[in-house]
Amino acid sequence: MRKTIIAVLGALLLPLAAGAPAAADTRLSWQDCGDGLQCGRITVPADWAVPKGEQITLGLAKLPAQDPATRQGTLVLNMGGPAQQISVLRQAKNYFADLTRWFDVVVFDPRGFEASTEVRCPDPAPLAANGVWVFSGPAAYARYTERNRRFGLGCADAAGPLAGKLNSWQGARDLEAVRVALGEQKLNYFGNSYGTVLGVAYAEYFPSRISRMYLDSVVDHTNRSLAEWLLPKATTKERNLHRFAGWCATDQSCALHGRDALKVWDEVMARAAERPIPAPGAGSGATASAALIASRAAPTFEATWPELARSLAEAHAGDATRFAKPFTGPADPDLSRITMCGDFPYPTAYREVKAVETRLRKVAPRIGWTAAWPPANFCTGLPDKTPFPPHPVRPRGLPPILIAGGEYDDTTPPAHARRIAAQIDGARYLAAKGGHALYWSGNPCVRDHVHRYLTTGQLPPAGTTCGPASS
Repeated sequence: MRKTIIAVLGALLLPLAAGAPAAADTRLSWQDCGDGLQCGRITVPADWAVPKGEQITLGLAKLPAQDPATRQGTLVLNMGGPAQQISVLRQAKNYFADLTRWFDVVVFDPRGFEASTEVRCPDPAPLAANGVWVFSGPAAYARYTERNRRFGLGCADAAGPLAGKLNSWQGARDLEAVRVALGEQKLNYFGNSYGTVLGVAYAEYFPSRISRMYLDSVVDHTNRSLAEWLLPKATTKERNLHRFAGWCATDQSCALHGRDALKVWDEVMARAAERPIPAPGAGSGATASAALIASRAAPTFEATWPELARSLAEAHAGDATRFAKPFTGPADPDLSRITMCGDFPYPTAYREVKAVETRLRKVAPRIGWTAAWPPANFCTGLPDKTPFPPHPVRPRGLPPILIAGGEYDDTTPPAHARRIAAQIDGARYLAAKGGHALYWSGNPCVRDHVHRYLTTGQLPPAGTTCGPASS
């Protein structure tokens, strides 16, 4: 990766007509495809900078509106990732069923994923050993970098005409082709998590084509500084560890109740840094290093707090098995990191990442500093292929847009959503006492405001804050 964020490429400035270019075949017909969905396909250029070049297909799926009499049009949904959408919607459709009271809810698999022209990487995306994504030394990082480099080269070979074309510059134009294929004069869009990158890119290039847009749990694609981009993630995660400690102080079910949970954390981390803590239940000779504990600790979600408390209590007593058990978490789709690293070509050299970690430790010394490592884990060693780097946006002529962020979300921290809202004239920021994916996770206050906005255009009053989902 380059050491500095490159300037926005000339390709980003290529003129594009408001409608999909004639090279795109946007004829669309729907067929039943199970689970209450209807599916279809359209054809678009592999490279929108060369619209008459090689073509690919995009697979779409629709949850039809419940009642034609109350239908208000179509809402295009992207649930995030970057990842396939159709197979996810099959599993998650109940969470979005309320929207079909007014809309046909449409998703499409991003280029390269599943029902669209698919890229099948010959090797799976590598995971750091045992899920330890905090690298404590350059040698282990170098070995991982080489594995990720081979993975990336294999993906590039498999991608053919899509190599270097899996980014949100291309995706925004795919979204415009979808709007045209749907026959909608203007786009209604709901972007969740990484789907907000696509939404903001569309707003940048097609502002006059938007009717209503809701962005939930925003990934900020406007900050060129890796350290500044990560700082809100680090500080939010640090606050979540303090929230966890506060819960332990008041809830007798916490395994650390009656003790200073932060002091226990500090002592466990200090011991593990000096010598990895034995983990006999995780295998013969197994231990837990400070890097492993920092990678595995999960203070973000309240549902994980009891397990974290038990893990810390046992590690403090000399048994770190709970932290060291073999990693069983699901891997992201292989192309997720290819797309993300095309949109976020941040520095990944070991010394640069360590410098960011050092900076984050000054403000988030216990656990927030770990935010330095996930981008490097995804992107180190991947070949440079026409990236779409972060850059400020100032779209003009937009209708009012609704943007929401959860106070406890350290994946897409609320500071990112506020930063985007500040750059979009007329945007309204809705704060919530919650975590990631506010609508999807069922926050009733957020959902009420989203429904009102999407159906009437009415924004919540400035300064509105929604309480937790359980309130």
